[in-house]
Amino acid sequence: MIPYGRQDISSEDVDAVVRVLRSDFLTQGPEVEAFEAELAAYVGALHAVAVNSATSALHIACAALGIGPGDTVWTSPNSFVASANCARYCGAAMDFVDIDEQTYNLDPALLDKVFTPLTKAIIPVHLFGQMADMSPILEIASENGIPVVEDACQAHGARYKGSKAGTMGIAGCFSFYPGKNLGALGEAGAVVTSDPQLEAKIKVLRDHGQARKYFHSHIGWNARMDGIQGAVLIVKLKRLDEANERRRSHARVYDQLLGGLEEVMTPFTAPYNDHVYHIYAVRVQDRDQVLQALADKGISCAIHYPVPVHLQEAYRSLGYSIGSFPVAEKCAAEFLSLPMYPELSNQQIHCVAEELKSVVRAGQTHEWVA
Repeated sequence: MIPYGRQDISSEDVDAVVRVLRSDFLTQGPEVEAFEAELAAYVGALHAVAVNSATSALHIACAALGIGPGDTVWTSPNSFVASANCARYCGAAMDFVDIDEQTYNLDPALLDKVFTPLTKAIIPVHLFGQMADMSPILEIASENGIPVVEDACQAHGARYKGSKAGTMGIAGCFSFYPGKNLGALGEAGAVVTSDPQLEAKIKVLRDHGQARKYFHSHIGWNARMDGIQGAVLIVKLKRLDEANERRRSHARVYDQLLGGLEEVMTPFTAPYNDHVYHIYAVRVQDRDQVLQALADKGISCAIHYPVPVHLQEAYRSLGYSIGSFPVAEKCAAEFLSLPMYPELSNQQIHCVAEELKSVVRAGQTHEWVA
């Protein structure tokens, strides 16, 4: 049996948890503050604000920017739904821009066509560990005087033209869900920014709207990170670059073993990007049959994401239907996420690749057509 993913827990992680349990700070406290400083230094931002989830990070970043009723925010339909929900939590409208078929990220060439006076922010999603094409996105945003909030939840340590994910927009939001490249022991997230006023606002909003205890200047939320997550993330952050390099190495082996196979499309890495392969998603026809055939052989794969956000029941009010964003819809029907985690062995990668070849060559799927 080859699992889709797993999380490495070291003795150092366990020691960090015990240290917090024996301390006076189970919520917030010095471990969380230390992690904030380490994370900001790692990505190259002036500030990091730890929160209890990436959903809170996206929501509070939008709220801190003043996004609200009457505003529209643009993002990709090819993402987890939290990328869109954050604007709706603020009372704003959310809309979508189709994706680039090579990188699977928001297509900047389409942004100019959708801007209106109501547009108040862009949230590019750095999907699967590869950053969106940020230069044209930032240029369009600058021309229109609106902020860019990076959804970097799958891109810990990824780079675009040398800049790390999360540092190119006014804010970057991260998830530390256990399966991420930098994973906590439960739910956790953070916002990074180099804008001191935005940092101060986010800190207030994550803690019931209070800058000091029992004095509330805003209507806020309880979105604080607990001390255990902060302590463990400090330890795991030290291992992130090494773990990312192992993911890249695994991806190169997959590329070599699957390259040239007509029935399988392997991931593309744009020349300006350093990919960190949170997910190694290939594209195949008859994806669900391939998924089941591999499961029957003891290989666990996954699908990210089977239904684009604009076709979700929760977003029916936007009036979109099949065909509204054809590239996102096509990719969503073809994505198959192969096992990808640092501890994956070379032998396991070869086994996954050979079994995938066997499935698609045995006629259990049709040839992939570009």
